[in-house]
Amino acid sequence: MPSGPSALSVLTTVEAVLAGREPAMLPVPADDEHQTRLLTTSLRAGEDIDDDVAVVVSTSGTTGTPKGAMLTAAALTASADATHRRLGGPGRWLLALPAHHIAGLQVLVRSVVAGRAPVAVSARFDASELPAAVSAMGSGRRYASMVASQLDKALADPSASAALAELDAILIGGGPMPGRIAERAAAAGLSVLRTYGMSETAGGCVYDGVPLDGVRVRIDPDGRIALGGATLAKGYRNPPDPDPFAEPGWYVTDDIGALDDSGILRVLGRTDDAISTGGLTVFPHLVETALASHPRVADCAVFGVPDDSLGQRVVAAVVAVDGYPAPTLSELRTHVKTTLAPTAAPRQVHIVDELPRRGIGKVDRRRLAALFAD
Repeated sequence: MPSGPSALSVLTTVEAVLAGREPAMLPVPADDEHQTRLLTTSLRAGEDIDDDVAVVVSTSGTTGTPKGAMLTAAALTASADATHRRLGGPGRWLLALPAHHIAGLQVLVRSVVAGRAPVAVSARFDASELPAAVSAMGSGRRYASMVASQLDKALADPSASAALAELDAILIGGGPMPGRIAERAAAAGLSVLRTYGMSETAGGCVYDGVPLDGVRVRIDPDGRIALGGATLAKGYRNPPDPDPFAEPGWYVTDDIGALDDSGILRVLGRTDDAISTGGLTVFPHLVETALASHPRVADCAVFGVPDDSLGQRVVAAVVAVDGYPAPTLSELRTHVKTTLAPTAAPRQVHIVDELPRRGIGKVDRRRLAALFAD
């Protein structure tokens, strides 16, 4: 989405949809005809929908029929208002994410609420564009919403990093942020907040472990995180069975989490990513956090592959820091065991040039598992 007339046209459409002057909108990727056809067909574009639904956002499942989170104008604006309250007031936003994803769409919604058009960078995200884009944002409070891989690229460019340091806040969502990126961002003077949420909650609804105003969080007996409150979607266009929205006012996620004594949420991992090894459960996110603290690990992903003895074995794909020897399996196992149980230590390590990703930057563990299953 460019920053010129086209951006203003889309912003005008979003404003009209939120005000009820236009029918419900289905955001689709403009550069992917196949995905656009799939979404318009499976989510039944053009067919009747409840009057209060403003936007149907495609969910990010990699298989099956897209479910489509039905978001009302009230939920979208409640999220935008709560975000602005948390950040210190409305401001101008940098649009660095695709507008058909909930994170990019919410940048447009926040811009409508704030009454200031966003400044967009190109869809391919070239960090060298950031200095000019931030300069074009003018004065007053300024914000950005990004994913960790984009922030990583920006931190590698001194000019881009300096430009981001001028912003009042940078929201990082779309999955966990490696500790090394957080450390580099802090050292560069960037004001970064980690967000947790999904299309079903109108985007990020928990910032640095603390729910936004009007958002409720609980941990169910099976460890799943359940979310409720003003930002919740009213359900799915294609509800699955069982339906995570079955309990009125709540959405039961596929994420496992814990609340500490002060109510801070910690996301441990997804139920479908959990590795069952030797009768014990290992959550990849925890192992990735441990691995990422090794000084010669630039990036990593942990996944399970079939094992005749263990059921599954823990495997890691690692991107080594440039200019240094790649860490060995023995070194990484020893490193992980300093903070986690021995069961969590990977039994295989594959050194790769980069990690496969999907959507707006989420690591594709299924692809890695298929690649290294043998």
